[in-house]
Amino acid sequence: MIRHSRHTSESWKALPWKKFRRNLFRLQKRVYKAVQVGDKRKARSLQKLILKSTSARFLAIRQVSQLNAGKKTAGIDGKKSLTFSERFYLEEWLRVNSGNWKHQGLREIPIPKKDGTTRVLKIPTIADRAWQCLAKYTLEPAHEATFHARSYGFRTGRSAHDAQKHIFNNLRSYANGIEKRVIELDIEKCFDRINHSAIMDELIAPKGLKLGIYRCLKTGVNPEFPEQGTPQGGVVSPLLANIALNGIESIHKGTKSEPSIRYADDMVIILRPQDDATEIIERISEFLRKRGMNVSQKKTKVTAATDGFDFLGWHFKVQSNGKFRCTPSVDNFKAFRKKVKYIINNSNYGATTKAQKLAPVVRGWRNYHKFCKMDGSKLSLWFINHRAYTVFNKETKQSCHTSEDLIKKAFPAVPFSENKHVMVQGTKSPYDGNVAYWSERKSKLYDGKTSKALKKQNHRCASCGLKFIDEERIHLHHIDENHANWKKNNLEAIHESCHDYKHMSKSTS
Repeated sequence: MIRHSRHTSESWKALPWKKFRRNLFRLQKRVYKAVQVGDKRKARSLQKLILKSTSARFLAIRQVSQLNAGKKTAGIDGKKSLTFSERFYLEEWLRVNSGNWKHQGLREIPIPKKDGTTRVLKIPTIADRAWQCLAKYTLEPAHEATFHARSYGFRTGRSAHDAQKHIFNNLRSYANGIEKRVIELDIEKCFDRINHSAIMDELIAPKGLKLGIYRCLKTGVNPEFPEQGTPQGGVVSPLLANIALNGIESIHKGTKSEPSIRYADDMVIILRPQDDATEIIERISEFLRKRGMNVSQKKTKVTAATDGFDFLGWHFKVQSNGKFRCTPSVDNFKAFRKKVKYIINNSNYGATTKAQKLAPVVRGWRNYHKFCKMDGSKLSLWFINHRAYTVFNKETKQSCHTSEDLIKKAFPAVPFSENKHVMVQGTKSPYDGNVAYWSERKSKLYDGKTSKALKKQNHRCASCGLKFIDEERIHLHHIDENHANWKKNNLEAIHESCHDYKHMSKSTS
């Protein structure tokens, strides 16, 4: 493998990332609009340009090596990370081979499920992940133009909170939710059973990319089912699953609004009193059979809205007075409490470290549930807070910190506003070019000091100046590097990658 002395952290940081983003987004917008007007030939020509684009290649490598949550998970080659020199080499390799990509094997990691079974994560190598990310950049805008409005999972610009609000709109008292029932649909081994031909037939892509996706699917197959399955753990896998399942939301339609809500392979269908649940499940079963999948008879059930049901970590229920309530589900709360207890009771940490580790866990949980009803001693975390205070009190006797200060740090407050989330509009997509709408919408996903910084900056990154429109996280940067200084003039909202580069330049200077 050739190495070049010019390929350093400084040369990586000095790449024109702002220009790269603009170049890629310009092409993606054109692909989206071409498919929207039915010109797939033009869309495929534009997709070829993305595959050949230097901007897309560098952004894909940065995404999988710097930004993705699984960036330090090794594939079968044992590589957990890439040096800066290796990143440049991979860009050259992608340039030569992106149109005829051959996948390496997958590393299998068994993950236990709640029902006692296991699902297998199949992890590609970093090079394969980079190609898959490049493929995702190419495929996603084309299929975003065809995806159903009520599909919310693993799509840019959409979230679980949109699904949560849609359920509220269909079950609140104004919609006579007290009279309705819900089909809790479970697809049996969805990712393992998706028929490859169902994906390939729907794929909007040039031939070279189709061949690469076909090879990707064949790399992750179960020998018992050689024509089925998409590997869980791949960058492009959720998109392929969405492509195969697209249209299932239209099988049952209500009078005023779409009553089917899908998040990846999880789905609920809201029924009016006159709707025939058996007939709807049979039609859905037929849709899935054509794609190699089956409805799970064991887990699929019809539930009265007044009995309540779980979906995406929430428990939804229409009360006897007709009012709608959404709270964290029992399983979700148990899993959260288990994480918190592990940190609090861990004898390897001191109280200060425990507070630092607890804060992101508590903040993340509270943020996810901020549109639920969160009052009461259980959901306000009074008991967990009290337990932590007792432990911290014992451990801070020899410390300069008080247990009260540490509790405030460990359990940061997050404001909640029940059912106040603003849903994404119709079939809108970030690729439609409405930058003002999407940057402002993304800003609303944040609150507190980050929200104030975003408004002050007109929803632009303080480092690169671009609007916040993609899926990259927003970080709050302390200008003077003093993380205890939370004055508003010392804070600026920037892209996660821009934040990395700021700290990278400090460490290498």
